[in-house]
Amino acid sequence: MLSLSELKSLLATPQKIVITTHHKPDGDAMGSSLGLYAYLIQKGHHVKVITPTDYPYFLHWLPNNADVMIYTEEKEKSEQLVADAAIVFCLDFNTLTRINELGEVIRNSPAYKVMIDHHLDPEDFDDYRHWNINACAAAQLVYDFIVNELKDAEAMTKDIATCLYTGIMTDSGSFRFASATSDVYRIGADLIDAGAEHWRIHQLVYDNATENRLRFLGNCLTNKLEIIRELNTAIISVTAEELRHFEIVTGDTEGIVNYALSINGIKLAAFIIERSDKVKLSLRSTGDFPANEICKKYFNGGGHRNAAGGYSDRNLEDTISYFKSIVPEYKTQLLQ
Repeated sequence: MLSLSELKSLLATPQKIVITTHHKPDGDAMGSSLGLYAYLIQKGHHVKVITPTDYPYFLHWLPNNADVMIYTEEKEKSEQLVADAAIVFCLDFNTLTRINELGEVIRNSPAYKVMIDHHLDPEDFDDYRHWNINACAAAQLVYDFIVNELKDAEAMTKDIATCLYTGIMTDSGSFRFASATSDVYRIGADLIDAGAEHWRIHQLVYDNATENRLRFLGNCLTNKLEIIRELNTAIISVTAEELRHFEIVTGDTEGIVNYALSINGIKLAAFIIERSDKVKLSLRSTGDFPANEICKKYFNGGGHRNAAGGYSDRNLEDTISYFKSIVPEYKTQLLQ
């Protein structure tokens, strides 16, 4: 393993650095990546953010977004950058399977791998780890890495603050989840003091929907929402044909599961969506209910206790039936 002092020594001189994050990056993935990017560029390093896949249009306004490279669109160039890198920062994921094909490219790279993450059960592929499952977001850990580990609080610029605030805001549910501790609020205040315009960030992320997305949301809530009252569970399922009909693009399905969870009395919500390669599941829960356990045990996934995801190789109808067969096992917890 790489010690902090050794990592600091590496970062004391300009290095070739790659930053990457999980596939279909969300606000925390992109906020933490671009926040760290802005910091490292400021320090004179040669840096590239490479995402495994595309990401939501409502994150394209983030500072330095134009410099992001998408692996699926520029594979050869991306692989060369990883091969040439001295350090690869791996943000907001804990296993290389979370970055698809890019995972093996990074595994085989001679670069030092630095993990900054808050998910359970990290894979041992990294050389240095800044990891805390109690952090509300990877962006919080990037802030902590810069301010407390590197002792460089004075380097905080408006661009860095804007990106990190975006990551913390999105992964904490706009500071309303239990993970948003008083320390998180203090970090948010510090980022606002550094130039993050919290009102504008919220508007650009949450008030930036297309007409198609709103009509799709209406269809989900009117026609696709199923309530299992005896188990305090709600399910929204979507077919591939519905995705085509509403011209859904990356990011349009994000957050829809939370509408199901917001129903009075619901303790577990599932959003089950038919993709071209497999059926994806997104689970949300309240209190101590272990959504991550269901995803890890039955759906090849994992995540946080109240927010987790996975996938199924069954078709959509069979996946829904399978999910419904599993939920009664948790009846006692769901009815508490």
